[in-house]
Amino acid sequence: MALSEIDRKLLDRLLERKPHAWNDFVDRFTGLMIHVINYTAAARSIRLSQADKEDLAAEVMLTVLANDFAVLRHFRGQSSLATYLTVVARRVVVRELLKSNKATATLSQAAADGVADPARSAEARLSDRDEVERLLDELEGAEAQVVRMYHLEGKSYHEISQATGMAENSIGPTLSRARTKLRKAGESAAS
Repeated sequence: MALSEIDRKLLDRLLERKPHAWNDFVDRFTGLMIHVINYTAAARSIRLSQADKEDLAAEVMLTVLANDFAVLRHFRGQSSLATYLTVVARRVVVRELLKSNKATATLSQAAADGVADPARSAEARLSDRDEVERLLDELEGAEAQVVRMYHLEGKSYHEISQATGMAENSIGPTLSRARTKLRKAGESAAS
């Protein structure tokens, strides 16, 4: 779908810094940004607080504003503006989630789930990236690769499938088996 006339006018107004253009842009696309944040986090099994979501939405908007709307100036109009902004937002969200180690914390939580005493130091040790890497070394080939790509690199099932040649519907079961092994390894290390 090509750029609609409404979005073309909004984009022109915004890039020309017309009055109220930014407010119109925010009103039109904030819902989309929130949807992308929620979807991206859910796809990676990351739980976000309302404050985290607001911070990520602000980061997306700051990216749009950066360098005199450079992101929007690079838009070629070969898709809808919403499609383009979805891609931009997803990249920002994934980058920020990885930067804040949310993905590593999720892997740590997945490994710590099922531990009899959640207050044990295993959870604290598992949050340490070196410990996560050590545990990943205990996984073999495809499992280690899938866990690393999903939890540490933030890739989607589709991206992992393309990179590994594994069927997309095999990614979830592979992650499940690997998490079970990581739980057991975490329990053994804590003993």
